[in-house]
Order: sequence, then structure tokens, then C-alpha cells
Amino acid sequence: MKNLQEQLKILPEKPGVYIMKDSHEEIIYIGKAVSLKNRVRQYFQSSKNHSIKVKSMVKQIADFEYIVTDSELEALILECNLIKKHRPRYNVLLKDDKTYPYIKVTLQETYPRILITRRLVKDGSKYFGPYTSSYVIKQTLEVIRHVYPIRVCHKKIEENGSGERPCLNYHIKQCVGPCTGNVDVNEYGKMIKEIIQILDGKQDRLLEKLKEKMQEASSKMEFEKAAQIRDQLRALEQIAQKQKMIDTSGSDQDVIAFARGIEEACVQIFFVRKGKLIGREHYMLDGVNGMERRDIMTQFMKQFYGGTPFIPREILLQEEIDDLEIIQQWLTEKREGKVEIKVPLKGEKRKLIEMVQKNALITLEQFSEKMRREKEKGEQALKELQEILHLSKIPYRIEGFDISNIQGTDSVGSMVVLEEGKPKKSDYRRFKIKWIHGANDYASMQEIVYRRFCRGLEEREDLQKKNISIEQGKFSKLPDVVMIDGGLGHVQAVSKVFTELELEIPFCGMVKDEKHRTRGLIYKGKEVVIDKNSELFKMITRLQDEAHRFAISYHQNLRGKSSLYSILDDIPNIGPIRKKALLRQFGGIDGIKNATKEQLKEIEEMNEKAVESIYEFFHRR
Repeated sequence: MKNLQEQLKILPEKPGVYIMKDSHEEIIYIGKAVSLKNRVRQYFQSSKNHSIKVKSMVKQIADFEYIVTDSELEALILECNLIKKHRPRYNVLLKDDKTYPYIKVTLQETYPRILITRRLVKDGSKYFGPYTSSYVIKQTLEVIRHVYPIRVCHKKIEENGSGERPCLNYHIKQCVGPCTGNVDVNEYGKMIKEIIQILDGKQDRLLEKLKEKMQEASSKMEFEKAAQIRDQLRALEQIAQKQKMIDTSGSDQDVIAFARGIEEACVQIFFVRKGKLIGREHYMLDGVNGMERRDIMTQFMKQFYGGTPFIPREILLQEEIDDLEIIQQWLTEKREGKVEIKVPLKGEKRKLIEMVQKNALITLEQFSEKMRREKEKGEQALKELQEILHLSKIPYRIEGFDISNIQGTDSVGSMVVLEEGKPKKSDYRRFKIKWIHGANDYASMQEIVYRRFCRGLEEREDLQKKNISIEQGKFSKLPDVVMIDGGLGHVQAVSKVFTELELEIPFCGMVKDEKHRTRGLIYKGKEVVIDKNSELFKMITRLQDEAHRFAISYHQNLRGKSSLYSILDDIPNIGPIRKKALLRQFGGIDGIKNATKEQLKEIEEMNEKAVESIYEFFHRR
């Protein structure tokens, strides 16, 4: 704490972003300040007015950094970017990062196209959205393209055509063929204007055209074509019905409200475009326990609009927010047009907020009910596991391990974690196999299990010496049960590790059948048959699949950049120059692995620190 007090004394009275870290140098909180000196000091003064969450966070702060900015607006933007990148555990976090589809009209082209995109680019195109359903967009465009034969190709076409032969769409009359050079730009432009009117919610013109075409086909006894147009009419009418008119002023709005539980909150957004509701979306927020409603809304605003490319002219909120003026300025600059943030207290807009809030509450209740059911299933599975393995208590934490390699190259291992039967992804770990050459699953499994528990025991000892909770370590929490992907051979290999480290943790092998599906467990040298309809069987199957997915995704990632990757990249103090020197001297990884310290010291580019790093990396056991 002495060092922190010294750091607090030299904080500047300038705007910026502060970054709180724990004893393991992990970022646990990121915030912004008008005055870094005043804001950061508040955390270390009297905790009387601190929320429960802030009190808990302050206990974990071992160090902090800060970045000075020229303005509060710059600090806000930097804060949003850093939270998105690092996702600190004491910041309110969106559980998912959704990107929404838009309809793009390429008005900058001589003969515009209608596309679906998830990126807004300032290239002269006109965008419609965001939409919450890709299906609705595709359905809409399919109907439009059947009535308006505009081009869908990527050719660069000017008024005199492209000089290329027209494609199939032209011959089957689904494109007027601007590539032929025989299409008037103005006539084509009229079609685009009508399409824009439709996308603006004015479908009447298209409906009229479809009815005319249907009657024309019917009068010509073309009943199959008439039926097809009838289906298009119904589809378009359905789309029109989904766009509920909720604002007669025809403005663009986002309407935001939320409902909160104990640990999470559900934020609901209604997207209103041209006065019509075109979609809605919900987000679950973690880490809201002990937070004021105002804080929840503020944090959501920063994270959501830090990631979404479209900003409407008006944003209606259920709650007041902090930093209103600076957030409004930030969004105005992003939109390149005025943005107003309002908290309606009465009238139609307040009723709209209340409707969104009701939807948020319903979604939260559904989420809570789902979580309750999942918790009950998890508890049942763990109870079954206790009974089948004859454990003294119901296991809380389970760790699953798997190995992945292709023809013996880039071997990797994975560790996935269940707590109370649910995945705890923040505790997942990946391992590059360092000690084993070639495809040897038994030895590779032995290596990753040894490394995991050796590291965990060392970490526990170190934390206990410092009077720090073992909950703060990366590997210090030990499991109640270990499950290994494999049969008797894998279990026997791992048993040697547990004997050497004197660990008394129950461990099993997850056995698969000839079709590579979960069959049962190997425990104490015998296969334990499990009812395939039980919650335990389902949990083991999920754990096995997740361990395999996590291992193979890492393996594929390494394979994808294998031309650039070397195990030497993982050794501290070894950069590109030293890596080349090592490979030049010893010819490959095996040569470096077997080199003595004296041989390593003979390389001109090496110093004492680099030699120790290499030797320690390959010989630590």
C-alpha cells in the first residue's frame, strides 16, 4: 500500500483513463476521469460511501496505471476501447457482442446494388437498419429483386456497359443487364428510388405493382406465375405488418430500458427507424450487484454505442446517466449530426419506455427461469457423480483435459472447467506441448496435467506466504474431480503425476465408443457404466465435447500460422534475432532442447538471461 500512496501523490490533475490491477498484474477495472488526481484518490479514501462492489475491488488493487488525454471526450473513447479489449471483471460487461445486419444501397455506383452488410462505411452508400433478423432482410430483398430486376453482380459498370457478356440473371429476366450498355441510367435510377421508398417503410407502391403483375398473369392464364406473385405479396404484407408505427413524427430512435436481478440485468433496446419499430434486442449485463441504476445505464451506453456503427438522432432512456453532456458530444461526433439523449417523464415517449421496460422484465424472468432449470440439472448431475464415484462430498469444481494434434505436429492440450455443473470459461487454459516430440497422447496428457498441478501447488504456496486468498491465482484453485479424455492408458499415465505430486484428487477417463461418442468413465481401473438418459451422462458429454473443441480450435489456430510460429516464441527474452541464431546453430527444436548451457553461451547473440530462459523452458520438471 506504501507504493500506491507514493503513486497517488504524483497523479496529474488532467483528464485520462486509469487502469486498476491486482497482485497478478491482471486488469480488474478501467475508468475515466476529468481529473485523474481527484478520481483515483477517492478509491483509497474513506470507504463509507463506497458500494459493496467498489469496496471489494479496492481490496484487490495492488497497482494502477493511467493514460493522460487531451480532453474528457478522448478519455471516454479510450475507456470504451480498453474495456472492450480487456473486459475487466469489475466493469459491467455485456455478455455478448452482437453486430447487426444493415441493407446497403450503393448510390455511389452508376448502377447501384442492394446488399446486406454488417459494416457501415462512409462511401456514399445509403444504409437501412439495423435489423435484428437476417431472415427478414433476405426475405425483403428476395421480394424486391423479383419485382425490380436490378443487378447483383460485383462488376464495375459505367453507362456504356462493362464490355463483358451478360450473366444468367439477364437471360432469365432477373436483371435488366446494365452490363450490355443498353440500360438508361435514369430509368434504372427510378427503380432504385422506389426501392428506397420501400425500405423507408412505404411499401404501398410495391404492393400495387405486385397486384398488377398478379392480375396480368392470371388474365393470361399463367396461374403458376400468379401464385408465385401472390406468395410474394403475402411475404411483403407480413414484413409491413412487422414494422409497427410507434412514432408519427417519423424519426430515428433507440429506446432503452432495463430490469435488474441480483447479479445481472437485462437491457432491452427497441430500434425505431422512420417512426416504425423495425426490431428489438436484449443484452444481459454481468456484475451489477450493488450498483446504482444510474451507473448500470451509464455503463451500458458506453459499451453499446462504443461498438455499434449506427447512431440515431434521438435516444430515449429509462434512467438518467452520468457524463450526459460528454456522451452526447461523443455520439454527435460519431454520427456527424446532432444526437439528443432524453429521459421522458410523461406522454407517449414515457409510455414507450414503459413498454420496453416490461419487455426487459419478461426477458429477465425467462432468463432467470432458464438459469434455475440449468442449476437444478447441474446439481442433479453432480449428485449422481458423487454417488457413482462414492465421493465424500458433492464435487463443486471439475476440470477436463484433452489433447489435439495432426500427424504429431503442433500438439496442444486444453483444460476446461465446470463449477456447479456450469462452464467457467475464464478459468479455461491452453497448453503447447513442450517436452514431447511426435504423436504420443499418453505422454502429452501426462505433461499438461503435470504442468497444471505443479504450477497450481507453487502458486498456492506463494499466495499463502503473502496472505493472499488462493482464489486470486490463475492455477491455485484445485478441482474436486479431474476428467481426462481417454481410456485406461491415459488414466494410468496421469496416475503417475498424481503420485509424484502427492495429490489425492479423484480422476477419471472419459471413454468413447467406436463411433467416437461418450460411453462412460474409467475410474480406479474399471469402467463405470452411466445411464445415457441421466443428467450426469449429459454433463460428461458436454465436458468432453467442450474440452475437444477448445483444444482443436487452438490447434487449428497454430496450424494456420505455422509458417510464422515457433515454440521459441514462447520463451522469455528470445526475439527474432536470437531465434534465427539458435536455429542456425542447432538446426531445429530438438537440437536446442538438448543443448547444454555452455553450448548456448557460445552463440554470440545470447546473454546470461537468455540462456537461463531457454534452459529453464525445456528442462523445468
